[in-house]
Amino acid sequence: MNNLFSLEGKNAWITGASYGIGFNIAKAFVAAGAQNIIFNDINNEALERGLANYREAGIENVRGYVCDVTDEAAVKALVERIHEEVGQIDILVNNAGIIKRIPMHEMERKEFQQVIDVDLVAPFIVSSAVLPEMMERREGKIINICSMMSELGRETVSAYAAAKGGLKMLTRNICSEYGEYNIQCNAIGPGYIATPQTAPLR
Repeated sequence: MNNLFSLEGKNAWITGASYGIGFNIAKAFVAAGAQNIIFNDINNEALERGLANYREAGIENVRGYVCDVTDEAAVKALVERIHEEVGQIDILVNNAGIIKRIPMHEMERKEFQQVIDVDLVAPFIVSSAVLPEMMERREGKIINICSMMSELGRETVSAYAAAKGGLKMLTRNICSEYGEYNIQCNAIGPGYIATPQTAPLR
């Protein structure tokens, strides 16, 4: 790996990184020298699939946890556990996300809310949980996985577009509010990546 980009000694928590974009970000971080990869998923079955993917990729410095990122108390408890078992969280990647492809006039409020909770509220919860320790150290990195839908509208994805648009602005606000603590926050807006989430379109 080019020495211009080194994550040597860094611990990175990537939410929902059992597969897909999050898993490949984890592999890139390891190639850049990251000391530990931390990921979580919604249940034990998903977690075990993720751990198997990491083993198959030859990545040993990984810790997986079951945690629903929309559950504020569970997230705070997990942050404490990570600090005890792994160490400080140098990098947070808010990657976990869902999409429901339903025409807006057919979508129920609970379906709209579920997408907002996972794709927008959860990054708020997780970022809020890691910020105090980053502020104390005056160092940290938060990366939010946005989308083309942060900028565009498209049929059947009203909730997803609303959430990802909100995540873009949450990113800007974290920059404004916490830049003085040397905490950097960036958003990445991928196009169509070959993951299960985009399978219906591909």
